[in-house]
Amino acid sequence: MAVASENVKRYPGFFFVAVFCLLVLYLPLLIVMAYSFNDSASITRWGGFSLRWYEEVFTGVESAKYKTAAWNSITIAVMASITATVIATSAALGMIRSGSWRGKATSFALINLPLMVPEIVTAVATLIFFSAIGFKAGYLTILVAHCVFCIPFAYLPIAARLQGVETIYEQAAMDLYATRTQAFLKVLLPLLLPGIFSGFLLAFIISLDDFIITNFVKGAGVETLPTAIFGAVKQGIKPNIMAISTLMLMVSILFVSVSYFVSRLGESSAKVAD
Repeated sequence: MAVASENVKRYPGFFFVAVFCLLVLYLPLLIVMAYSFNDSASITRWGGFSLRWYEEVFTGVESAKYKTAAWNSITIAVMASITATVIATSAALGMIRSGSWRGKATSFALINLPLMVPEIVTAVATLIFFSAIGFKAGYLTILVAHCVFCIPFAYLPIAARLQGVETIYEQAAMDLYATRTQAFLKVLLPLLLPGIFSGFLLAFIISLDDFIITNFVKGAGVETLPTAIFGAVKQGIKPNIMAISTLMLMVSILFVSVSYFVSRLGESSAKVAD
């Protein structure tokens, strides 16, 4: 018997609750963006439209600090996302293409555990682990930590894409005397590329924006952009901080949007192939 779908918009008060939630989530971001173009040094008084704070980010007294922090963030995010994407792709192949095996459910739970565990718990556990093995806190500890916690974020779009690819393509290739390696490289991998690219972008932006874990494992003298912003905010909120935050927000929106559209493109191409 078919179950009739319900339109939640008809529930009393749904519209007002939805609007309230959207305002709470996005109004502070809009305020930060607006005041990043404020000509006044005040964060509460509007003094006219200006790009002076964006200019100060790149040429001001503190520009060298933020450039170094941004370079650390970008290089760590690139290396961590590449590593996480390779591991996530291997994990997805093992979980989805290998049939049933003992410990599969446990492995799936372990892959997705970082998504469910509070980030502060992961940060403390990572710090204790590095301290226990004598791994000196610094650039490498941030990189290793980011590689690990980015894996489930890369895994999700890759696994979703792999589940949408039927095994008949690989079987057809091997029926035509292709080896397993050739079937993977020439058939399966091209079909997986949208999911792999989407997973890479998602892992990149998660690494770029991370603060809690990075703040615990970074050590003295090493800063990423989020931790540099936090350090500056403790001395008082300045308009240039709003400019940096706006730039990071724009980058995040860009990468998430590209990841979404690439994922949708992959789904469309899979439907056409079927």
